[in-house]
Amino acid sequence: MSRLIQKAISEHNLTRSELIELLYDDSCAEELFSAADEVRRQYVGDEIHLRALIEFSNICRNNCCYCGLRRDNKNIERYRIDESAIFKLAEHAAKNMGLKTIVLQSGEDMFFTTEILCNIIRQIKTLDVALTLSVGEKSLEEYQAYRQAGANRFLLRIETTDKDLYLRHDPGMSWEQRVQCLRDLRTAGLEVGSGCLVGLPEQKVESYADDILFFKKIDADMIGIGPFIPHPDTPLKNASGGTLNMALKVMALTRLLLPDINIPATTAMESLAPNGQRKALQSGANVIMPNVTLTTYRKHYELYPGKSTTGYTPDDSLRKVKELITSIGRKIGQGYGASKHFKR
Repeated sequence: MSRLIQKAISEHNLTRSELIELLYDDSCAEELFSAADEVRRQYVGDEIHLRALIEFSNICRNNCCYCGLRRDNKNIERYRIDESAIFKLAEHAAKNMGLKTIVLQSGEDMFFTTEILCNIIRQIKTLDVALTLSVGEKSLEEYQAYRQAGANRFLLRIETTDKDLYLRHDPGMSWEQRVQCLRDLRTAGLEVGSGCLVGLPEQKVESYADDILFFKKIDADMIGIGPFIPHPDTPLKNASGGTLNMALKVMALTRLLLPDINIPATTAMESLAPNGQRKALQSGANVIMPNVTLTTYRKHYELYPGKSTTGYTPDDSLRKVKELITSIGRKIGQGYGASKHFKR
């Protein structure tokens, strides 16, 4: 295993079989995490970039079996934050909290047309911030409109590159369309973000290797990886879910093969295990997204149960993140935190 890890450090490349070998072997986990941490330090430095996350709508047209926002969940209280309120949240994050990137995330809520979303983007860009969108599958023309309005980045997770598994858990959706959207994001000139779940029912270790190689193939600029946590109001409510250790291994190997990308320490890791985000930051991650959505809304944006940030105010969220960063001897990024991998 040490030989394979050294190869990953020096060449930033592993074959599918080599990835599988490392993913199966838990005895090498700590060595793998340390290697990813060192590569992270070498390529992207000790700064941790903060992103102000605004979850502006929990309405979604899709019916993904693993997601608490799924269309058929009748036990969720739906909400939609209006344009002026979204701007005020962004303004507080930028002017009062000092955050340099705003992330607008929602379910696939068709109320937010291209015109409406572009208007929101233009307003937020007056705050001198970078802007990331995570609003689902759109056309190339829509992605181009977002970029022209000022958006910088877009996150569209593939969740799994196993086509059969994707179709089973994302009914009515197309794996090929998802991949095409990721290509279109690149064409539109946006930083391309994707990611995967770890621990879906019948998800195999081999598919994690495929996920990592897929991220390398699409030349991703940012990747989010999190353990699957079953939601009680979904068809997968009785599933066992993912483990922090495997999610960290997938993340660490992603860092080794894509050394200069941005990788967040996801809230799902913290929700699954105490100090999950701390461990992620010490295993290759270099981004945290403090949630600045008001608590009244945040509790209803429940992708999975037990979300670690649900009860905090925006300022509480930032304070806790800063305490974590200080405790591990890292520093807060002062710039916009663009991916060093992104080719403008």
